[in-house]
Amino acid sequence: MGDAPITLRFSHVGLFVAEMAPMVAFYRDGLGFVVTDAGRLGDATLTFLSRDPREHHQLVLVEGRPPGLPDRIVNQVSFRVDTLGDLLAFWRRIRHAAPRDLVPVTHGNAWSIYFRDPEGNRIEVFADTPWHVTQPVREPIDLDRSEAAILAETEAFCRSRPGFRPMAEWQQVVAARLAASSIA
Repeated sequence: MGDAPITLRFSHVGLFVAEMAPMVAFYRDGLGFVVTDAGRLGDATLTFLSRDPREHHQLVLVEGRPPGLPDRIVNQVSFRVDTLGDLLAFWRRIRHAAPRDLVPVTHGNAWSIYFRDPEGNRIEVFADTPWHVTQPVREPIDLDRSEAAILAETEAFCRSRPGFRPMAEWQQVVAARLAASSIA
């Protein structure tokens, strides 16, 4: 795939769950995570949790684990890149590998590229935006445009969404919630 290396850092994992409430209680009460967002996306209910105010989520629980498949709980593995420019460079490279289900989206708080590895595992590579909006959000985005155009379009999109605020402000709110939680 050539060119300069792009740093991918592990970010978060998504788990399929059969029952949301006990899983949220376990990670919240047992491990000290706070719920950062929750909602529906299509037919799925999602709950986002974190122990780090710099991370919108370190764990996302996705209701809908297929019955009879107790070992199929991983929804996806996610990797962060440093900048939108890095994500665009990754986009140009990964298209040549022709992975299945290659889909670029914006979540408002991140620009993401989703695809499947050769055995069908879902992978996400993403870059953070400077904004937060209430999650979940998943809108198609055209990554074949300039950084400036993508940034402007994303900001306008975010400003139109519930919960819009600068990411730094959202991080302060989550830091206060974490400090107030019973497990530090």
